[in-house]
Amino acid sequence: MSAWLPTAPCTPADCASGPWPTVRRTTAVLRLAAGTAVVLAGVVLAPMAIPLGPAGRARLVGPWCRAVMRAFGVRIRVTGTVPGRREPGRPGPGTLVVPNHISWLDVPLVALVLPGRMLAKREVRLWPVLGTLARLGGTVFVDRDRLRELPAVVGAMAGALRRGSRMIVFPEGSTWCGRERGRFRPAAFQAALDAGADVQPVRIAYGPVGAAAFVGDDALGASLWRVATTAGLTAEITVLPPIPAAAHRDRRTLALAARRALGGAAAPDGTAAPHPVLPGPRAVPAQTAVDRDSANRPSASVHHSVSFIPAAASSERTPS
Repeated sequence: MSAWLPTAPCTPADCASGPWPTVRRTTAVLRLAAGTAVVLAGVVLAPMAIPLGPAGRARLVGPWCRAVMRAFGVRIRVTGTVPGRREPGRPGPGTLVVPNHISWLDVPLVALVLPGRMLAKREVRLWPVLGTLARLGGTVFVDRDRLRELPAVVGAMAGALRRGSRMIVFPEGSTWCGRERGRFRPAAFQAALDAGADVQPVRIAYGPVGAAAFVGDDALGASLWRVATTAGLTAEITVLPPIPAAAHRDRRTLALAARRALGGAAAPDGTAAPHPVLPGPRAVPAQTAVDRDSANRPSASVHHSVSFIPAAASSERTPS
């Protein structure tokens, strides 16, 4: 197995099974149909957004990601200080965003709050639907079975960061159920060091715990159905203080600092303690979940580590 294909001890039977409240079957079917329609609409409309440039595409990412989450019945809670949108052409490096990884929902969730370019495995480029969005979005692809290509990928990420892009990487390399987290693989952090960019740790949690998890040999269809049938599913994303890359001597200590910022036990080498170690994220009652944009606007409301969000918050021209 490739070093870029780490495994987690989480399995669907152990970590992604109820009991939790569910909605009626009719409601679940409608959610699934609506979610599929929103994703397909993104595929159809993405080519039309190319002439708008990075700033124009950035304005479309948020509404589309929000629509995906709402279609599946997921409520959003944002905590922490969300940095403002970076204006194209503004000097200085971008930011390396490093969330923990639980679900395919992580992608639209992070892109809604911190839109940017993503790192994805090479196979995503060939996917019939999401691959189109990934290519149009300027995703940086990596062949995880050919580690000799890794320096070139890190170099591409560093170049994007130097030009002011926000790069999003899930450094665990695999999904975990949310009761614990994995080691942050250090390779991507070298890009932040080379570019002199800050690292932005982001903590993701879902309640009920396990309902959104996409782990182990979980089938995408099963995960989609589990999300669609769960009542009161809430996604909580916490934007933590940025970590200056220059404050750390190498990528390993930088990766460990980012991993520790998320909380929970970790060994000195950055590996996770035996499963399970962390308490489950607090379940936010549906009626108290706050959609960030609703709070700021009047009357507003894969397998594993995939990317399909159009690029945004980037000062460079995104390749098509």
